[in-house]
Amino acid sequence: MAAARGRQSNVVCRAIADPTRREILSLLRGGRHSVAEIAANFRTSRPAISKHIRLLRSAGLIVTHKHGTSSVCDLNAKPLCAVNACLEDYQALWGEGLRNLERYIEDIEDQKEKNS
Repeated sequence: MAAARGRQSNVVCRAIADPTRREILSLLRGGRHSVAEIAANFRTSRPAISKHIRLLRSAGLIVTHKHGTSSVCDLNAKPLCAVNACLEDYQALWGEGLRNLERYIEDIEDQKEKNS
């Protein structure tokens, strides 16, 4: 089960690594959009945007359904929760590293003041 969750996180991470796909997800945070509406926000071709949407759909980040002749996309943020949980461990590590860096810089500044 943990291995499957890890694979899903990897798929999601690869999907959100691309700035165009992140922008598509950002658009969908505001509500559902048709593929044509999404494509209108980019300079790239509609087929290129459709490829991005297919990848996001295969990662489980969006759900598409037909509305007449249009494909409509909705955001599914649940897979991002797994990625967030994975990153929380690193956030604690980064926070500690930044606090250590801050103390180091303060020590250097204190030494400079003492030497002046």
